[in-house]
Amino acid sequence: MSQACDVQRNGDPFGRSVLFETFPTDPVIFLPDVRPLVEDIIARHGLEEWKICVMTNETHHHLGIYALIGAKMRLKAREELSAGFGMLQVISFAGSRPPISCFNDGLQLSTGSTLGHGNITVTDEAPARVEAQFLTDKRRLSMRLKGEYRQRIANDIAHGVQQHGNLTPSYFDHVRGLALRYWLEFSRHDLFDLHTAE
Repeated sequence: MSQACDVQRNGDPFGRSVLFETFPTDPVIFLPDVRPLVEDIIARHGLEEWKICVMTNETHHHLGIYALIGAKMRLKAREELSAGFGMLQVISFAGSRPPISCFNDGLQLSTGSTLGHGNITVTDEAPARVEAQFLTDKRRLSMRLKGEYRQRIANDIAHGVQQHGNLTPSYFDHVRGLALRYWLEFSRHDLFDLHTAE
């Protein structure tokens, strides 16, 4: 079993746990398609991203591509701005219509800026896009999903619609498979165009 399993709260980079004594990382407890990827995802992207993405997917209620990208973006923003959990103001440009708006769930769950805390705003500025601004007292960071990743996702989803129909059970199975692959393959350090301002 990997050393990442059963990390204690005092070694937890995600912050103090609310309910868990330890965070689930044992592959055995995950569904069969996730199980073989657990240790590789943690090894490649770290325990903090693992926790954020697990919580995002459980809350989002399905394994979604844009929710995962939102989680990865938000963690990258925290790293770039050296911001603690819950210390960022966020403006999302993903709008309120799925599937792009699923990005907002990843943004909320990855750093504690939530609608309930009042430190995230979702605009309906057209066109909806996988982009957000992150603000601290001193800095503003704009981040957008790079064009090559947008195109790859669009092509993969279009292929799924062609093969399975739109919003059918087999289509959602296809999207789940894509999301798992992207979770493992896409690095938060390469996914986004960044622009900072003081």
